[in-house]
Amino acid sequence: MSHKRIPKRKAAIAAGSVVALGAAAILLPNANASQDGASDGAAPKTLKAADASDLASQLAGLPGDAFAGSYYDEAEQQLVVNVVGDNSQVAMEAKKAGAKVRQVDNSMAELESGAATLKSEATIPGTAWAVDPRTNKIQVTADSTVTGTNWDRLESTVQGLGADMATIKKSAGTFKTFASGGDAIFGGGARCSLGFNVTAGDGTPAFLTAGHCGVATEAWSDSEAGAPIATVDQAVFPGEGDFALVKYDDPATEAPSEVNLGDQTVPIAQAAEAAVGQEVFRMGSTTGLADGTVTGLNATVNYPEGTVTGLIQTDVCAEPGDSGGSMFTQDGSAIGLTSGGSGDCTVGGETFFQPVTTALEAVGATLGDAAGGGAGAGDEAGEDAGDEAGEGEDAGAGEDAGAGEEAGAGEEAGAGEEAGAGEEAGAGNADGTGNGLGEIVGNGVGVN
Repeated sequence: MSHKRIPKRKAAIAAGSVVALGAAAILLPNANASQDGASDGAAPKTLKAADASDLASQLAGLPGDAFAGSYYDEAEQQLVVNVVGDNSQVAMEAKKAGAKVRQVDNSMAELESGAATLKSEATIPGTAWAVDPRTNKIQVTADSTVTGTNWDRLESTVQGLGADMATIKKSAGTFKTFASGGDAIFGGGARCSLGFNVTAGDGTPAFLTAGHCGVATEAWSDSEAGAPIATVDQAVFPGEGDFALVKYDDPATEAPSEVNLGDQTVPIAQAAEAAVGQEVFRMGSTTGLADGTVTGLNATVNYPEGTVTGLIQTDVCAEPGDSGGSMFTQDGSAIGLTSGGSGDCTVGGETFFQPVTTALEAVGATLGDAAGGGAGAGDEAGEDAGDEAGEGEDAGAGEDAGAGEEAGAGEEAGAGEEAGAGEEAGAGNADGTGNGLGEIVGNGVGVN
């Protein structure tokens, strides 16, 4: 399968991202290695984002209500732990583990109680909320459809929580799932993106994508008018997540554990939890490669189709067709599957992702191909997962993403759109095979 070429308006972001990704194999083992010299807690440890996320999960189990969340300081490469009040025991344990301690006012129990109030009093389509440990508050977002009495109701609920507990902001776009296209997959008039190849619990090859793609249609193809190559096995949407397991129809399918960037691939070695403040990359069949930062965890999003909980909130852009696409780190950790959000890759916006670790656990799958095994949810980087990318060529290059593609639930992708300034992506092989980018990218495809 192939990816669309990244439009010129995203070239600056993509160029920087690819450079970082290309250098990852050389830089990360040395520059980002954890330093254990501060075992006495005298100074915070320097940590990779994945290690910081693991440490945050461990510290979240500290007894009492003093632990108030944590976030990753990308610049300092440190985990910052919020501690309520003068709780010397929790602060000591956090420092001993190598984290930096910061005193805050709101406990996680109080913040979760505030989120419960929002759920009971302000579950309004077009709203979302998540705890932001960097501000120690609940960040509430309302899209452009939240007006009149709905806005008044939301604003009143947030004000009732108090300015020291929650903040509210408006988003110019509309919260919606991004079903329309890593690699494009097609089914029932919808186009989505393949997230990560996995091995199902019965040992057969499969892939993860968005749940709203999985409930839209059962059979999926790797080309717009092509024969189905995979069938939905499990799908969750809306509710406690947005993920689907889709099994390849041919059990001999080679499904390498990697993300295809078009001109290079990124091997995916393990699944990892997200950390607020962490830099992440997203690949999707509409917009290609984009990057940004994790801004919230355990987010609740009220889509028109229903409420979805347990998502990752980010400032990474996405557009219709990117649904289900892979969110990952430069060291090869699978983090999320694109769910939905607001805005586009011209003006930006908020985008939400399904955590990969949760999806893997729910469907009983592991990352990687059936022959080589794979890394399950939470596997540490550097473990021998045996999921190196397969030798087989990527399938299905040379698709045309032109007129008539539909986005999501019947959203049209625009007729006769052309790439940038008539720019054609890559040099796919004439027979439609290989990993070239034989597609044309439409600037206006699925733009909100």
